[in-house]
Amino acid sequence: MNYQQILNNGSNQLKIKNFKSHKLDAELLLAKTLNISREEILLNLNRKINQSDLKNFNYYINLRKNYIPISYIVNFKFFWKYKFFVSKNVFIPRPETELMIEKVLETLAVSSNKKILDIGTGSGCIAISLIKERPDCRITAIDKSKKAIKVAKKNAEMHQVGKKLNFLNIDVDKYFSNKYDIIVSNPPYIKNSELLNLDKDVKLNEPKLALSGGSSGLEIFFKIINKCKILLKNNGKLFLEIGHKQGKELSKYLKLNGFNQTKTYKDLSGKDRCLISIKD
Repeated sequence: MNYQQILNNGSNQLKIKNFKSHKLDAELLLAKTLNISREEILLNLNRKINQSDLKNFNYYINLRKNYIPISYIVNFKFFWKYKFFVSKNVFIPRPETELMIEKVLETLAVSSNKKILDIGTGSGCIAISLIKERPDCRITAIDKSKKAIKVAKKNAEMHQVGKKLNFLNIDVDKYFSNKYDIIVSNPPYIKNSELLNLDKDVKLNEPKLALSGGSSGLEIFFKIINKCKILLKNNGKLFLEIGHKQGKELSKYLKLNGFNQTKTYKDLSGKDRCLISIKD
């Protein structure tokens, strides 16, 4: 079989299972199998594949058919301008989160040396993207998951910013430090009652710790906001990724807790996604 034939076969198997990205998934899985780029595959569709590689490709296709996320199989995900290692121990970075990166960068000059805290860093994609864009800033990234911190450190080393970031395995409740100019967080914000409604890829594989926002979906936000009253400098800015129906309630809670000038920004789907608030 040549590359074109095996791609058609793999794509058709995934299409039957109703995977919308069946063609792209097959290309990525073949690229992993052969340890070459997707582009090289597409430029050499008539090239033959050996039986050993065919067996490995079919193994990856079967993983995907069983709803293992493509990012977990190929062990990477692109976010912002960069490629990040991901495993089942971290939430897979989403394009929607890039809106928060945009908004943070809008407030920081290229030469800025602000002190930034990333709460619940996961793969480290937010902290690493920010330090790559604003290398003079001082960024600390925390996560209560030891396994997540291990992944984040691996990504920092891969992007050669390991010495510029401070990663800590600690829950925000137990974290005490000097004041920050900016705090960013993409916390879990899905109601427990809605977890079962998620796509199979997500609910069967991604860490529940990174998904569940408690019974209301807001519990982690409340914890973070209460802590940020202590961790943020006066006039410091809090950036949060939020669910599209959570802006109003969080804005009220922020106002009650000493924050003002709260604004929400919509993602490319037109849904509220990023909330920014300033501490009095």
